[in-house]
Amino acid sequence: MATHQLRLSRQIPATAEQVWAVIADIEAAPHTLRDVLAVDLQTQGPYGVGTRWIETRKMFGFEGSQEMQVVEADAPRRTVVVAEAGGADYRTEFILSPISGSPDATQLTMVFTAVPQSRGGLKGKLMGVMAKVGLKATRRAMEQDLEDIAAAAARR
Repeated sequence: MATHQLRLSRQIPATAEQVWAVIADIEAAPHTLRDVLAVDLQTQGPYGVGTRWIETRKMFGFEGSQEMQVVEADAPRRTVVVAEAGGADYRTEFILSPISGSPDATQLTMVFTAVPQSRGGLKGKLMGVMAKVGLKATRRAMEQDLEDIAAAAARR
Protein backbone atom coordinates (compact mmCIF):
# COMPACT_ATOMS: atom_id res chain seq x y z
CA MET A 1 0.00 0.00 0.00
CA ALA A 2 1.24 3.47 -0.82
CA THR A 3 2.26 5.87 1.92
CA HIS A 4 0.86 9.38 1.56
CA GLN A 5 2.70 12.38 2.97
CA LEU A 6 2.12 16.12 3.17
CA ARG A 7 4.68 18.67 4.39
CA LEU A 8 3.68 22.28 5.08
CA SER A 9 5.58 25.12 6.76
CA ARG A 10 4.76 28.53 8.12
CA GLN A 11 6.81 31.32 9.65
CA ILE A 12 5.38 32.43 12.97
CA PRO A 13 6.28 35.74 14.69
CA ALA A 14 6.84 34.04 18.05
CA THR A 15 9.59 32.14 19.83
CA ALA A 16 9.81 28.35 19.60
CA GLU A 17 8.82 28.21 23.27
CA GLN A 18 5.63 30.20 22.56
CA VAL A 19 4.75 27.98 19.59
CA TRP A 20 5.52 24.84 21.62
CA ALA A 21 3.24 26.06 24.42
CA VAL A 22 0.34 26.25 21.94
CA ILE A 23 1.00 22.79 20.48
CA ALA A 24 1.44 21.20 23.91
CA ASP A 25 -1.73 22.72 25.41
CA ILE A 26 -4.02 19.88 24.35
CA GLU A 27 -6.89 20.97 26.60
CA ALA A 28 -7.03 24.36 24.84
CA ALA A 29 -7.17 22.84 21.35
CA PRO A 30 -10.95 23.39 20.95
CA HIS A 31 -10.34 27.11 21.57
CA THR A 32 -7.17 27.29 19.48
CA LEU A 33 -7.93 25.11 16.44
CA ARG A 34 -11.23 25.97 14.82
CA ASP A 35 -11.84 22.44 13.47
CA VAL A 36 -11.31 20.77 16.87
CA LEU A 37 -14.65 20.52 18.61
CA ALA A 38 -13.65 18.68 21.81
CA VAL A 39 -10.74 17.04 23.61
CA ASP A 40 -10.98 14.34 26.26
CA LEU A 41 -7.60 13.81 27.93
CA GLN A 42 -6.92 10.15 28.72
CA THR A 43 -3.73 10.74 30.73
CA GLN A 44 -2.64 13.08 33.51
CA GLY A 45 0.41 15.30 33.72
CA PRO A 46 2.32 17.55 31.35
CA TYR A 47 2.55 17.02 27.59
CA GLY A 48 5.11 14.35 26.75
CA VAL A 49 5.64 10.85 25.43
CA GLY A 50 2.61 8.79 26.40
CA THR A 51 0.15 11.69 26.53
CA ARG A 52 -3.14 10.43 25.05
CA TRP A 53 -6.43 12.12 24.25
CA ILE A 54 -9.56 11.63 22.20
CA GLU A 55 -9.98 14.48 19.76
CA THR A 56 -13.29 15.28 18.08
CA ARG A 57 -12.76 17.23 14.90
CA LYS A 58 -14.84 18.37 11.98
CA MET A 59 -13.34 16.90 8.82
CA PHE A 60 -14.85 16.38 5.39
CA GLY A 61 -18.01 18.07 6.70
CA PHE A 62 -18.49 15.40 9.38
CA GLU A 63 -17.61 15.08 13.05
CA GLY A 64 -15.25 12.30 13.98
CA SER A 65 -13.30 11.27 17.05
CA GLN A 66 -10.02 9.44 17.28
CA GLU A 67 -7.49 8.65 19.94
CA MET A 68 -4.20 10.52 19.60
CA GLN A 69 -0.93 9.68 21.35
CA VAL A 70 2.38 11.48 21.68
CA VAL A 71 5.22 9.11 20.74
CA GLU A 72 8.05 11.65 20.61
CA ALA A 73 8.52 14.98 22.40
CA ASP A 74 11.65 17.13 22.40
CA ALA A 75 10.53 20.53 23.72
CA PRO A 76 10.62 23.05 22.10
CA ARG A 77 11.98 21.48 18.91
CA ARG A 78 9.90 18.53 17.78
CA THR A 79 6.97 16.29 18.63
CA VAL A 80 5.24 13.37 16.93
CA VAL A 81 1.60 12.38 17.43
CA VAL A 82 0.08 9.15 16.08
CA ALA A 83 -3.45 7.88 15.55
CA GLU A 84 -5.26 5.04 13.82
CA ALA A 85 -8.61 5.44 12.12
CA GLY A 86 -10.53 4.33 9.08
CA GLY A 87 -8.09 1.64 8.02
CA ALA A 88 -4.95 3.78 8.17
CA ASP A 89 -2.16 4.71 10.57
CA TYR A 90 -1.53 8.46 10.86
CA ARG A 91 1.58 10.28 12.04
CA THR A 92 1.84 14.05 12.48
CA GLU A 93 5.24 15.58 13.16
CA PHE A 94 5.71 19.18 14.27
CA ILE A 95 9.21 20.62 13.77
CA LEU A 96 10.00 24.02 15.30
CA SER A 97 13.10 25.79 13.95
CA PRO A 98 14.37 29.25 14.89
CA ILE A 99 14.59 31.62 11.94
CA SER A 100 18.16 32.83 11.48
CA GLY A 101 18.59 36.50 12.31
CA SER A 102 15.13 36.72 13.85
CA PRO A 103 15.19 35.56 17.50
CA ASP A 104 11.45 36.02 17.98
CA ALA A 105 10.37 34.04 14.91
CA THR A 106 9.92 30.32 14.35
CA GLN A 107 9.52 28.14 11.28
CA LEU A 108 6.84 25.56 12.09
CA THR A 109 6.83 22.56 9.78
CA MET A 110 4.03 20.03 9.94
CA VAL A 111 4.58 16.62 8.31
CA PHE A 112 1.52 14.39 8.00
CA THR A 113 1.94 10.76 6.95
CA ALA A 114 -0.86 8.27 6.28
CA VAL A 115 -0.11 4.59 5.83
CA PRO A 116 -3.11 2.50 4.74
CA GLN A 117 -3.39 -0.78 6.60
CA SER A 118 -2.98 -3.79 4.32
CA ARG A 119 -6.00 -4.30 2.10
CA GLY A 120 -6.12 -6.25 -1.12
CA GLY A 121 -8.46 -6.43 -4.06
CA LEU A 122 -11.15 -3.90 -4.89
CA LYS A 123 -11.33 -2.53 -1.34
CA GLY A 124 -7.61 -1.70 -1.44
CA LYS A 125 -7.94 0.05 -4.82
CA LEU A 126 -10.94 2.04 -3.59
CA MET A 127 -8.98 3.14 -0.50
CA GLY A 128 -6.17 4.33 -2.78
CA VAL A 129 -8.57 6.54 -4.76
CA MET A 130 -10.19 7.85 -1.56
CA ALA A 131 -6.75 8.64 -0.10
CA LYS A 132 -6.05 11.08 -2.93
CA VAL A 133 -9.32 12.90 -2.28
CA GLY A 134 -8.64 12.84 1.47
CA LEU A 135 -5.18 14.37 1.01
CA LYS A 136 -6.67 17.51 -0.53
CA ALA A 137 -8.98 17.96 2.45
CA THR A 138 -6.13 17.11 4.82
CA ARG A 139 -3.93 19.78 3.23
CA ARG A 140 -6.67 22.38 3.84
CA ALA A 141 -7.03 21.23 7.46
CA MET A 142 -3.26 21.41 8.01
CA GLU A 143 -3.11 24.92 6.51
CA GLN A 144 -5.92 25.95 8.86
CA ASP A 145 -4.20 24.39 11.88
CA LEU A 146 -0.92 26.17 11.05
CA GLU A 147 -2.78 29.47 10.75
CA ASP A 148 -4.57 28.90 14.07
CA ILE A 149 -1.34 27.88 15.87
CA ALA A 150 0.40 30.98 14.49
CA ALA A 151 -2.40 33.26 15.70
CA ALA A 152 -2.42 31.70 19.18
CA ALA A 153 1.38 31.84 19.50
CA ALA A 154 1.44 35.50 18.44
CA ARG A 155 -1.07 36.30 21.22
CA ARG A 156 1.18 34.75 23.92
